[in-house]
Amino acid sequence: MAELMYWQGILRAHDEEMARDPLVFAMGEDIGVAGGTYKATSGLFAKYGEQRVVDTPISENSYTGIGVGAAMVGARPIVEIMSVNFAWLAMDQLMNNAAKIHYMSGGRIRCPFVMRVPGGTAHQLGAQHSARMEKVFMGISGLRVVTPATPRDAYGLLKSAVRSDDPVVIIEHESMYNLKGEVPDEEFFTPLEGVEIMRPGKDVSIFAYNISVHWALDAAKKLASEYGIDAEVIDLRALKPLDRAGIAASVRKTHHAIIVEEDEAPVGVGSEVMAIINEECFFDLDAAPVRVHALDIPIPYNHRLEKAAIPNAGDVIAAVRKMFGR
Repeated sequence: MAELMYWQGILRAHDEEMARDPLVFAMGEDIGVAGGTYKATSGLFAKYGEQRVVDTPISENSYTGIGVGAAMVGARPIVEIMSVNFAWLAMDQLMNNAAKIHYMSGGRIRCPFVMRVPGGTAHQLGAQHSARMEKVFMGISGLRVVTPATPRDAYGLLKSAVRSDDPVVIIEHESMYNLKGEVPDEEFFTPLEGVEIMRPGKDVSIFAYNISVHWALDAAKKLASEYGIDAEVIDLRALKPLDRAGIAASVRKTHHAIIVEEDEAPVGVGSEVMAIINEECFFDLDAAPVRVHALDIPIPYNHRLEKAAIPNAGDVIAAVRKMFGR
C-alpha cells in the first residue's frame, strides 16, 4: 500500500492507461505544459508528447466535441474540464452526441469517452466556480456518473472509466486533491456500479458521496462515542446508475436513513435516494428519511457565508440526534 494524494491517484491512472494503450489520450485547458490546475496530469506532456496530452483553447464545447468524435472512431479520450461550471458549455456534445450515439446507431457505434470535472465549493471561488452538477449529469440517459471520495477510488474509477465502452463523467472535488489515503501498489479497478460500506453500523444508515462521505464519517465517530448511536456510512460512489439493492439492504438493517449532500435539495441526489428508500423499503422504516443539504442559494464569495451555505459534520450529527430524540 502506498499513501497517495487524491491527485496522485488520478495521475497514476492516467499514466498506466496511456502506457498500456496508444489510443488513450488526454485533452483540456492547461493539462499539458502546466500539468493541470490540480497537478493531475503533471509530467504526462513530457512523457507522451503534445499529440497525446493536448493543451486546448478555452472552448469547452469544441474540445469536448473533438473527444467525443475521437471516441466514436476507436480512441479513448480523457477530457478534463477545468471547473464543473464550464461543463455547461459542453452539454450539447455530452448530452446529444456522447450519451445518445450508441442508441441512435442501433448499437453499432460505441463512445468510450471520459470526462473528468472538479466541482464543489473550495475556498472563496465564488458562485460561478462552485457548482455541484451531479443531478444534471444523472438526468442524461446514456451516461455513467461516478464520484470518487478517496485517492483509492480516484485511481480505480478512472481506470474503469477508461476501459468502459460507455461515456463516463467522473466528478471530483476541488477540496480533496491533497487528501491522502492508501492505494494498493498493484493495478486494480473500482466498479462503475455499486455502493461501498465505509463504516458498518446497526442504528442508522448515512448515505453520502464525494466530500460528504468525510463529513458522514466524522459524524459517525462522534455519534458513537458521545451518543451511543452506531451509524453505518454508505458511499454511493456511482450516481448513475444508483445501487438500489445496496441502498435498500442498508436501510432494511438499520431502519433509519440520512442522506447527506453538498448540493441544494431540489431535484438532487438525495431526492433520488429518498425515492428509492420509499419504493423499496417503506415498511422497514422506523422514521421518515432526512436530507442534510446546502442552502438553496448561489454560493457566496465571503468565506463565513460560504461555510454557512453548505452542510458539515455537525449538521449530520444534529439530524441524527433529532431523529433519535437525543
